[in-house]
Amino acid sequence: MKLSKRISSFQASPIRRLVPFSNEAAEKGIHVYHLNIGQPDIQTPPQVIEAIRRYDHNIIAYGQSEGDKDLRKALPAYYRRYNIEVTEDDIMITTGGSEAIQFVFMTLCDPGDEVIVPEPYYTNVGSFAKGAGVVLKSVTSSFDDAFRLPDIGEFESHVNERTRAIMLCSPNNPTGHVYTEKELHDILQLAKERDIFLIVDEVYREFCYDGEAFLSALTLTGYQDRIIVVDSFSKRYSMCGARIGTLVTKNREVLDGVMKLAQARLCPPEIEQIAALAALQTPSSYLDEVQVEYQKRRDYLVKRLQTMEGVSCSHPKGAFYLVARLPVDDAEDFCTFLLRDFSYRDETVMLAPAEGFYVTGGMGKNEVRIAYVLNIDDLERAMDCLENALEQYTRRTNSN
Repeated sequence: MKLSKRISSFQASPIRRLVPFSNEAAEKGIHVYHLNIGQPDIQTPPQVIEAIRRYDHNIIAYGQSEGDKDLRKALPAYYRRYNIEVTEDDIMITTGGSEAIQFVFMTLCDPGDEVIVPEPYYTNVGSFAKGAGVVLKSVTSSFDDAFRLPDIGEFESHVNERTRAIMLCSPNNPTGHVYTEKELHDILQLAKERDIFLIVDEVYREFCYDGEAFLSALTLTGYQDRIIVVDSFSKRYSMCGARIGTLVTKNREVLDGVMKLAQARLCPPEIEQIAALAALQTPSSYLDEVQVEYQKRRDYLVKRLQTMEGVSCSHPKGAFYLVARLPVDDAEDFCTFLLRDFSYRDETVMLAPAEGFYVTGGMGKNEVRIAYVLNIDDLERAMDCLENALEQYTRRTNSN
């Protein structure tokens, strides 16, 4: 029996594909520090858990395809904190930000249409594109230039009759870059001139550092009809497993198209929407404290990586990821070594090989994405593992 060419063309996620090795290490009694995935150890706000406990309906029934009305009515007040003026009618509740991306691709694009993305990019976008028959065209953000956007001319050179959108993520996963007003304005001006859309993943807007100010694309005037924002509760309130996201746009035609897909999947999860509504009542002090904690973790991680021989890393301004360049030829082989052949004090660390975060084959071969989602004590032990592993791996490689 044969499977589809579509599924055969998918790559296994570089974030999760080494999980079998991680499981084997754990079965051998080795503690694995998971820096491969954006799963924070920050406590979920207590009122979120309490809202789930208080659920007292006798039937978990279907909800509205566009999402719970109370949640949609509550969200504009949240967005107003960032000078984003939207109404409940501009908001679609989705099953995580992932579904929002899938819905956007399928609404904007026919099979063979193109979306331009800066690379490295959030790797799962590649799978969503494959599923929708979308071709990703990349412009490369340079490690040595702190992953700033390339010149607008590079974007323009990729625009053709099949281009439907440009997609950004700000603050960026995996690089931590926070796009400036000029970068956003230049992209939007190009989108307007060439009559295409801008899709922006703004999931990490709360997590900007060093005084860097977050700016939503939706606050830039003159472009409202071509901006689609993807958002999620997952990271903001440390509720990744709840799978509640949003798609926000002023474009009624886009929302009408998305509704057809939303109706086909019936509704987003009911109990999790109740949890999301409770999350919106979280005091601002919670997010302020979380932002400070992540900046401390970033500072520690960057400082520690810079002391390791042959290692260099980006200095992220947002999100909770960075890309590190290692003194190895094949980061995936090294990440496998960490889990299958190495331990230090009965511990090891799991990282995500960065090659899978690039559209262009062969790029990122000696890079990894590191998620600084663990407390500093755990980060310190994880970096002890990484430093010792690099020394052992180098000796092993040189002896072969």
